[in-house]
Amino acid sequence: MTIYINNEFHYETENLVRLFFPNDKISVINELPDEKPLPLVTALTYENDGAVQVYVSVETDGFFDEARSSVEASEDISKDTERAIAVCLYDIFVKLTGKKQPWGILTGVRPIKLFRRLTEKYGEAHAKHYFTDKLLVSEEKTALSAVTEKHEKKILSLSKPRSFSLYVSIPFCPSRCSYCSFVSQSVESAKKLIDPYFELLLKEIEAAAQIAVDCELTLESVYVGGGTPTTLDASQLSRLIEALRSNFDMSTCREFTIEAGRPDTIDREKLMAIKNGGADRISINPQTLNDDVLRVIGRRHSAQQTLDAFALAREIGFGHINMDLIAGLPTDNIESFTATLDKICLLSPESVTVHTLAMKRSSHLTLQGKELDTAKESPAAAMLRYCEEKLAEEGYHPYYLYRQTRMEGNLENVGWAKDGFDGIYNVFVMDETHTILGVGAGAVTKLKKPASEQLERIFNYKYPYEYINGFDELLRRKERVRAFYAELAEYISQICL
Repeated sequence: MTIYINNEFHYETENLVRLFFPNDKISVINELPDEKPLPLVTALTYENDGAVQVYVSVETDGFFDEARSSVEASEDISKDTERAIAVCLYDIFVKLTGKKQPWGILTGVRPIKLFRRLTEKYGEAHAKHYFTDKLLVSEEKTALSAVTEKHEKKILSLSKPRSFSLYVSIPFCPSRCSYCSFVSQSVESAKKLIDPYFELLLKEIEAAAQIAVDCELTLESVYVGGGTPTTLDASQLSRLIEALRSNFDMSTCREFTIEAGRPDTIDREKLMAIKNGGADRISINPQTLNDDVLRVIGRRHSAQQTLDAFALAREIGFGHINMDLIAGLPTDNIESFTATLDKICLLSPESVTVHTLAMKRSSHLTLQGKELDTAKESPAAAMLRYCEEKLAEEGYHPYYLYRQTRMEGNLENVGWAKDGFDGIYNVFVMDETHTILGVGAGAVTKLKKPASEQLERIFNYKYPYEYINGFDELLRRKERVRAFYAELAEYISQICL
């Protein structure tokens, strides 16, 4: 689709087009061509009194519609103009496709963060009204946002100006899932890199811990992810945990998570290493309990292996097990998805994270040409509705929510938990509450200025071989953390009073 835009609101306009036409290639032009009509035109006219006139038209395959809106001059005129363009475009696309988006014109990753800002400033009733009337979010998603925000708020209140969380990346997997876009490599192709990578990772952990001490930071949560951390052997897992415990002050750590995501990497020895090391939360992630779907997405394990791994973890004594599911996987349907969730509920894990399939550019599914479902309602929508009903009945509540680009049905990912088992790290990282120190390949350190929206990122090298070859440079970059907190020393001392 070709879009003519004579204004600065390119990003939001393109994102809204992708909601309705996720598989189309979008081209943006700034000058009207001689040949018309164009499929999409968005244009602004600026009045002498500061008001803005918005014009949008869509013409394609015998369809034509146009919309106009007037935006009065105000302090928020830029935001109001952007929203006016989006509403005009949304209304036309609904007429063209017959399809309403569950999140309306919202295209951001963190809708709960927006809902919280509105609630804190104007109250919950206003926030709900703004979501449904101004952003065209469905009543269902608005209600979900309100409940989720209440549970998030309890966790966010735990964070202090010098709080931080730690992310440790183990970027190896037994095989690469077809939907995956994370920086992970199969053990088969990268086996020779694991040992040198691991030794340098321990050094980076030591360096990051010293930075935390020098900056007087307080550790709130630790998350070891990837990839699949349990591709490491039991000895390496023990050494990793010992490195964390000997270098960081774990006495303030509220949650210590290690992903044991792939059931085919789990055995008694590894789980004992994790349990003896003091990790209090693990993830065993089936994604589906349908063996046919598992084969299609490249998971080299069976549903039974998931059940066996869960039983073993319970036997060993893990008291918080999270399980991940994905709605909208290739060849999955509502019947097999509900059967999966029903079996998961019988296991009664303390938390369940329900993702919606997102078609990332570098995933095998995308590279193989799979396109997003553009039906009036994606099957994933029915799957998520069942999750919301079933999990609520089973005593779970939504505690965090985020969205991604190119998701089936323009839906969301939701973390569900029983009371007392909300995933603390998940909330902190999604809300961008405080600093995240990231170690390992693909990890990102996020430096958060307290009581503000200011966020600065320091990127580690993406791939294990880059990480190994550029390790000295990587440590040099991390010196920025010390400088960041030195610059903020007076500011933090004032807000701590």
